[in-house]
Amino acid sequence: MSDALIVGGSGAIGSALIQHYGALGYGVTALSRKAAPPWAQGQGWLHWQSVDEQDSASLNAVLAQILAKTPDVVFLCQGWLHQDAMVPEKAISQLSDEHFQQSLAVNLLSPARYLQALMPYLFRQPEVKVLVLSAKVGSITDNQLGGWYSYRASKAALNMLVKTASIELKRRNKTATIVTVHPGTTASELSAPFQARVPAAQLQSPDSTAKRLAQVAARLQPEQTGLLLNWDGQPLPF
Repeated sequence: MSDALIVGGSGAIGSALIQHYGALGYGVTALSRKAAPPWAQGQGWLHWQSVDEQDSASLNAVLAQILAKTPDVVFLCQGWLHQDAMVPEKAISQLSDEHFQQSLAVNLLSPARYLQALMPYLFRQPEVKVLVLSAKVGSITDNQLGGWYSYRASKAALNMLVKTASIELKRRNKTATIVTVHPGTTASELSAPFQARVPAAQLQSPDSTAKRLAQVAARLQPEQTGLLLNWDGQPLPF
């Protein structure tokens, strides 16, 4: 039986990925800052672990236990866009230290901590695949609309982080693949304030997004390592 590791399991996409892989017969481990929700309790194929990622010793100890199951697919699903009065900036005059720091903390530093802790495992695990959820708005080349300063900047930095990690990983494990992926606009708390502007055909349910991301993971090849991919597996520009 194959195993999957989902980091950020309490979010809409993370939760859907957990259930999708569980339905495929995988053993799934979910990591989150939050306790397991009711739907996740009593599932024999699922191990839910709450973890404080800012405590590196605790994170390493948790991962050491989990990685004994040798997951062959890993998703990092952290993401933050808005909260209360902090909304995406339309002009640079709206940029604040608090908003920028929160974007960086969740969208960049959180996955960076996990990649740092996971790297020794990725060095040695044959054919392991890591998919880090990013966003198309993090593409510098694709940015024609402006706005959303802190979110764009944090996702652009995430894309560079993963690209750089892919180079280090390839030197040690040529069968491994690590990419960033734009999941598409998904019905979730993150996208809720902006869904009215999205054509109905483009707004995906979490279940649909999970299915598409799993298909991308299944088709990943080592020569794609370091790329930013769209939800359909096609490369996006950095």
